[in-house]
Amino acid sequence: MEYLEFELPIKELEEQLDKCEIIGKESDVDVSETCKQIEKKLIETKKEIYKNLTPWQRVMMSRHPDRPYTLDYIKALCGETFLEMHGDRNVKDDKAMIGGLGKIGDQSFMFIGQQKGFNTKTRQFRNFGMPNPEGYRKALRLMKSAEKFGIPVVTLIDTPGAYPGLEAEERGQGEAIARNILEMTRLKVPIITVIIGEGASGGALGIGVGDRVLMLENTWYSVISPESCSSILWRSWEYKEQAADALKLTATDMKKQKLVDEIVKEPIGGAHTDRQQTFSIVRDAIIKSFDELKNLSPKDLVKKRMTKYENMGVFKD
Repeated sequence: MEYLEFELPIKELEEQLDKCEIIGKESDVDVSETCKQIEKKLIETKKEIYKNLTPWQRVMMSRHPDRPYTLDYIKALCGETFLEMHGDRNVKDDKAMIGGLGKIGDQSFMFIGQQKGFNTKTRQFRNFGMPNPEGYRKALRLMKSAEKFGIPVVTLIDTPGAYPGLEAEERGQGEAIARNILEMTRLKVPIITVIIGEGASGGALGIGVGDRVLMLENTWYSVISPESCSSILWRSWEYKEQAADALKLTATDMKKQKLVDEIVKEPIGGAHTDRQQTFSIVRDAIIKSFDELKNLSPKDLVKKRMTKYENMGVFKD
């Protein structure tokens, strides 16, 4: 496992525990009491570190290379029932945006989400999780298909932003994202959005309009990344930690501002430390949200969604 900078005390204790267990196996020395003491200290250290994470440390957790990505969640939730769909019927199939039909139990869902790669080759193949306009148009096509057949939509957000290249702008990146936001506000089926990693700017909003927006504990959601904010305000990336704090981008901040509906707790140490437990927690959160929405009529669904977003940003002096 890879350790982040602030996790080094945990790494040190885990290495001590491993050595202690090896000594116990390879010699007649009784080290059980020493191992228990190290285990106790390890648990206390983990609780202390993860209880007091700074916004920047949350950002680092959301980018952890071992963290599960969209396809990991879909495969865990749907198993063999997932059928991936391709193409926007206009330009090409965007590999950074994946989608298709799958079942959780007996209920069908249309899953849509950004997909990152896990090594150099797959990161290039997935364009680092940054969709082009055709990715958002593919997402919209799948949402419209779901609406036609009365299938609820689940979107999984994990992107550093929409692809900012010249060719993306030429093909209408801004229009594609704006069109998705408009169409999602009036989609006549339930939309459940789960932020599983990075939720940056319009790249996230392009599939982020939901009746229920769930945010994993160690993720972030903001108009801009801390590094980009730092480079604009201070002409340097050195102030990214200050920027992360000022942006109020953590799950707690988002819930306080009523921009997300629920914080989904992760196992101690983050989603990557216990994937199966994370998948189970997310599955239960999706089912719970769907049960709250499934009996609403299309008219009431759209009305409630519109009211929810119209009330965002309203404040009193």
